[in-house]
Amino acid sequence: MMKSLFLAGALATGLAGAVSAQGIEVMDAYARVSSAAAKSGAIFMVISNGGGSDDRLVAAEAPVAQRAELHTHLEDANGVMRMVEVEDGIALPAGQDHALARGGDHVMLMGLKEPLVDGSHFPLTLTFEEAGPITVDVVVDSARAPDQPAGQDMQHGAMHGMGAVN
Repeated sequence: MMKSLFLAGALATGLAGAVSAQGIEVMDAYARVSSAAAKSGAIFMVISNGGGSDDRLVAAEAPVAQRAELHTHLEDANGVMRMVEVEDGIALPAGQDHALARGGDHVMLMGLKEPLVDGSHFPLTLTFEEAGPITVDVVVDSARAPDQPAGQDMQHGAMHGMGAVN
């Protein structure tokens, strides 16, 4: 019981903050779903590789879904954008940031175990080739505008806490 309370407290204190390990920093992780009945969702964030060597995001796992996959959008021969799994992982060059954003690279949640409710949080473990696993707190915010910074309420301009969903 005490261990669970400690973990919940640790997650709550880091909600809007960044998580880092071995030169990799994950910032502004948020999720979104298209509707309350959706069986899939997407997670977005910014990953910074402040280390001296390249790394690669190779896997993701979240307890809220049966599977979490690395995805991107690619244009096919007919000019149609299609979402595809990135099986080789996402390259993170040394000294650079990489945004997992709408219309580009992202983490896809498939087979949601229960609805993702705006304002709720869940852990996401990202596995990097060099840095290893990093667990971050993800907030559900399905109303967030694509270019809206974390914690910004576009209608009121007030800080309201956590992120958004696609």
